[in-house]
Amino acid sequence: MSLPKEIFGVEENKSLLAQAVRVYLANQRSGTAKSKSRGEVNISTRKIYRQKGTGRARHGAASAPIFVGGGVAFGPRPHDFSLKLSKNLRRKALFMALSSKLAEGEIKIVSGFEKLEPKTKNMAQAFAKIEKEGKKRNLLLVTPDSTEKYVNVVKAARNIKGVEIMPSSLLNTYQVLKAKELLFMKEAINTLKESAAK
Repeated sequence: MSLPKEIFGVEENKSLLAQAVRVYLANQRSGTAKSKSRGEVNISTRKIYRQKGTGRARHGAASAPIFVGGGVAFGPRPHDFSLKLSKNLRRKALFMALSSKLAEGEIKIVSGFEKLEPKTKNMAQAFAKIEKEGKKRNLLLVTPDSTEKYVNVVKAARNIKGVEIMPSSLLNTYQVLKAKELLFMKEAINTLKESAAK
């Protein structure tokens, strides 16, 4: 099967690939880490003992950060880590990643999986025939967007260790670069062609 050059023949730009991966990973962060300050802990704010005359160090409330059970000084606060990359650059980076994988011989086009008996064992055997020997399994199976025809394929493959399944419309630079091998269902290529034409 001949693959479109506008998708699988794009010249690599490592800085754009790095930027796309950084943006993707930053956008996965929830940024919800938070600790309580001395004003938020549930403890008395009364001065623990008088200022002078005890011979001990001066202290205020037990909520101070130096006490066990007190607040945290300069602790984490909720933060929005999200970054933006234009749609055009995202698409370009994805096509670069796919081109790089094809050049390294890590992309295969497969068909007929939907005809297999929908059992995990059968799917695992099919993958074993395709993948390179001696490598730890790290496959990304790319399916078409309309998965009705491939429901059984998805169900049979999703339990296999080292196999990730993703519809072509959700494909991103990070997932492509992370996988050691990519298996494209024939129909999934058409979705990418439509994306490239937009």
